[in-house]
Amino acid sequence: MHAAFTRWLLSSLLTVSSGGFYCLAGVTIWHMTSQSAVAQSSLDLSSTSTDYFKQSPLILDNENPEEPYTISTRSKNNQQLAEAEQLNQQAITLREQGKYIEAIPLVQRSLAIRESVLGPNHLGVGISLNNLATLYKEIGNYTEALPRYQRALIILETALGPNHPDFATSLGSLAELYQLQGNYTEALASYQRALAIREAVLGAGHPSVASSLNNIGTLHEAQGNYAEAFPYHQRALEIREAALGANHPYVAISLHNIAALYQAHGNYAEALAQYQRGLAISETALGPDHPYVANSLNSIGGIYKAQGNYAEALTQYQQALAIRESTLGPDHPDVAQSINNIALVYEAQGNYAEALTRLQRSLKIREATLEPNHPYIANNLHDIAFVYEAQGKYAEALSRYHRALEMLEATLGPNHPDIAVRLNKLAVI
Repeated sequence: MHAAFTRWLLSSLLTVSSGGFYCLAGVTIWHMTSQSAVAQSSLDLSSTSTDYFKQSPLILDNENPEEPYTISTRSKNNQQLAEAEQLNQQAITLREQGKYIEAIPLVQRSLAIRESVLGPNHLGVGISLNNLATLYKEIGNYTEALPRYQRALIILETALGPNHPDFATSLGSLAELYQLQGNYTEALASYQRALAIREAVLGAGHPSVASSLNNIGTLHEAQGNYAEAFPYHQRALEIREAALGANHPYVAISLHNIAALYQAHGNYAEALAQYQRGLAISETALGPDHPYVANSLNSIGGIYKAQGNYAEALTQYQQALAIRESTLGPDHPDVAQSINNIALVYEAQGNYAEALTRLQRSLKIREATLEPNHPYIANNLHDIAFVYEAQGKYAEALSRYHRALEMLEATLGPNHPDIAVRLNKLAVI
């Protein structure tokens, strides 16, 4: 139906995907992690589950305690800085709950304090800019995200130097935004520069190098270059197994990325084997109710759906939904993704009433938590339109197809590769 469009968008959420969120008092890069226990995130879009695990590294609080980021409360300025960091921590909590819009004003206030106390070019200001850009990216406001990532990158390069690993992480954040916008040339250049820094500073076998390789593989995958993508994901897997052990959650992430490539080629047996191995690792390392386990179940459900095994697909998707609702809350965007996936199974079975009910619930969650023109919302509308089209309700379908197209053009620009996919769909109705 719209696999090409879904795949590129799905290809970024479990990664750093970039987008880091930083905490001052150490430095924490908050990357787009909808489930944040393993410090990696994945772009979880809407209807398919193929590329759910894409990641890049997260820098944890006080990882570099020798650097002068400790907040003192001895002066008024330092009290203000403490307030800024408290706001940042509150924003992190809201973000983990999927309340991106509520988190934005907190980060804006944190940024204003740091600019006032530290000056416009201080590292702490760069950190707040990066965090704010991440939130804008997550709600789909790419126009607001881009200049903040760019300014943050300049500050980080000046403060840390052009070869610092944290600067490489910021490059990855910007690259992912370029990827979401369909600017694959700029995305590849930034990802490759980040990789070169990490290899030079950390060594070719460092897990952060694996994350950069993963991101480049994801970019090739988003463009349909599966043969190009495979060696990057394979090398990332080898590095992680050697550096972290065969049962580390990051190994599960690489296994899922490789499985997605097999799935894209229609090799469902091999894809399922890789997904199931990743699931076993996640359950052992993180527990059976961890959101990463839900991600694995979600991916396995996608395999069964592609094979026409709808009963088994529904079982996997429902298990994923139960985990997400219990750990993330009923109104989290990841819950919306699970509901959407269940709806598409009903749609494939011709049970349009059940499909439509769930698609509308998914849409309601996304409209409450994301920017009005977010691609996830556009995808949701596209799915609803497809159901109406299947029912012969062409006027209802066309209005939603047009609205989804307008939203994508507003967010991604009229020349994004996936706009053509939507235009072709309209042409055949």
